[in-house]
Amino acid sequence: MSRFVRRIPEGDDRERLMCPDCGHVAYENPKVVVGSIVAEGDSVLLCRRAIEPRSGFWTIPAGYMEMGETVEEGARREAWEEARARIALEGVLAVYSIARLGQVQVIFRARLEEPGFEPGPESLEVRHFAWGDIPWDDIAFPSVRWALRAWREGRPGEVALNPPEDRRGIRPLPGGAE
Repeated sequence: MSRFVRRIPEGDDRERLMCPDCGHVAYENPKVVVGSIVAEGDSVLLCRRAIEPRSGFWTIPAGYMEMGETVEEGARREAWEEARARIALEGVLAVYSIARLGQVQVIFRARLEEPGFEPGPESLEVRHFAWGDIPWDDIAFPSVRWALRAWREGRPGEVALNPPEDRRGIRPLPGGAE
């Protein structure tokens, strides 16, 4: 079996992983993350992470899509895995580009479809926070802050994008987040 090498394929403009024997190109593409701001009145559901990266920090129910699922199915699955929450999606809230990690994040507006939630295997704790009680210093990732602010601004029908100060998603939180 051949070892892949980095080369610029004929007719391309950037290096790709290629098989030096047969010329097969192994494209590396961004990963898709899906999640939700699950709101109940003026509060949002947050999960304290039980896994790395950023174990112990708060996030929204979100994670990588699985093969064979839609973004909607993935967002509902992540809410179940992390918060044992059955949710109803109410539309796309935001789409974020995190260029330094090769991620595209699709975040939905959502509400609980059935009452109740509890920590799933990837969460230490799950609870609703009123806006003034959100533990901002303990938020796991910059995009979680962005999504919470987009939800608070409440512009239904408008999809939020990266904020002007980080249009490409290259600035981590202090302390190595994301």
